Amino acid sequence: MRGNMRGRRNKRINYKRLIMSLIILILLIILIGFGIKKITSMSSEVADNPETKQEEKVIPPDITINLVATGDIMCHSTNFNAAYNNSTKTYDFSPVFTDVAKYITKADIAIGNLETTFAGEARGYSGYPTFNSPKELGIAIKNIGIDILSTANNHSIDKGESGIISTLDTLDEIGIEHTGTYRSKEEQDKILVKEVNGIRIAFLSFTYGTNGIPVPKGKEYLVNLIDKDLMLEQINLAKQENVDIICTSMHWGAEYAQKQNKEQEELADFLFKNGVDIIIGNHAHVIEPMERKNITLDDGTEKEVFVVYALGNFVSGQVKEHTKRTAILDMQITKNGETGKISIDSVNYVPVYCYDKGAGVQNRYKLIDIRAAMAEYNSGNTKNVNMSLYNTLKKELADIEKVLGEPIAKKEAVPTESTANTNVVEE
Repeated sequence: MRGNMRGRRNKRINYKRLIMSLIILILLIILIGFGIKKITSMSSEVADNPETKQEEKVIPPDITINLVATGDIMCHSTNFNAAYNNSTKTYDFSPVFTDVAKYITKADIAIGNLETTFAGEARGYSGYPTFNSPKELGIAIKNIGIDILSTANNHSIDKGESGIISTLDTLDEIGIEHTGTYRSKEEQDKILVKEVNGIRIAFLSFTYGTNGIPVPKGKEYLVNLIDKDLMLEQINLAKQENVDIICTSMHWGAEYAQKQNKEQEELADFLFKNGVDIIIGNHAHVIEPMERKNITLDDGTEKEVFVVYALGNFVSGQVKEHTKRTAILDMQITKNGETGKISIDSVNYVPVYCYDKGAGVQNRYKLIDIRAAMAEYNSGNTKNVNMSLYNTLKKELADIEKVLGEPIAKKEAVPTESTANTNVVEE
């Protein structure tokens, strides 16, 4: 009997435990369910809150700039003599540029080719064959908006190593940046890079030679000569600067030739294949053709490039045929905000004539905006342009347009290889 009673007591205890376990389990289920609902509700609130949503990727807007380029900036003895004021004993070149300055000052970045030296008054000012000009020429260039000067050309070392150093010191003082000649190897290896409204541009410069004047041994850094190893070295240094565009000034070709030669074309292809995007050529003292095209790199990628083989003399005292005409080039360049790819949208130019009024005439030299001057004459205003000058300008304009061709227009669609506008003018 005692054993049966213990068994019934244990069964009652087991029932109590079972009931308690069920109650605890039910409570746990209720608590867990409440917690899941709370978490789900909070997650929904976070998801619906715009402040907590993950930020969408923002594509930067496209950037468009205009780059302006001029031809050779020379200074013959007739030029600096005409700029001299005997009363004040000073030089003033500013009247030369009055009519065309507006096309340069409006540029986002402007580059020219300085084909003279600023070796100092003590060395004596001189024209051809070894140039040394008053620094007031540099001041006038600065005032019309030139930001950068290419200094590698056949007259770079006309006044020796000291002339190069003095020229660079003078440009630094005036506030014009420069590329192509250097005071040290360290300076040569420091590529000139300008960030223009968000587009990074590297500027390089090379010349075919220095008119037989030797560059001092061990100081080859003084002048960038056209040498493929050096050009590759400079291009690679530019790439390390994470630039969007490499713009190279080339002093090349044959003087007075109105069309590029095979060597220029081969060098242009070499530069393009290795990373250069824009080539501004000079040295011929006359205008040579321009060309925009698409090229395929060794890795199969395509890119758009541009070259003008020569822009003629921007200002000079030369009198040979074709040497008084020039053009101010204006390139519109866009960086795609999504891809970072560069496109050369359009290339326009302003035809310019370097008018020589003759010895002894005040403001003897003047750069004339040809189209504007002709329009003025055609409107009946003959104050500044007579019939003889008009006929000269008309001929010069026709010749400039024949060599450079039509301005390169903005493309409406991405061209194929067969439809790419190369704008090469055959003579």
